[in-house]
Amino acid sequence: MRFFYWTMALLIVGTFVPAAFYFVLFVFTGEGGCLDRAKALWNYTRVFTLASLNILIWGHVIVGLWQIFFR
Repeated sequence: MRFFYWTMALLIVGTFVPAAFYFVLFVFTGEGGCLDRAKALWNYTRVFTLASLNILIWGHVIVGLWQIFFR
């Protein structure tokens, strides 16, 4: 699971930082393309975050059930 945690953290940070960067560019320049990129990257950040939390929770549930019934 440690590999999963690091992979998801890298994906989340790897999409959040550029989203914040493009949003800051939009704030200072007002260019619509920067806002579109920031929105798209923000959506990917949300998807990766929610997916990782979902897998984290259900992974623990499955491991717990496995230990209850097969130990």
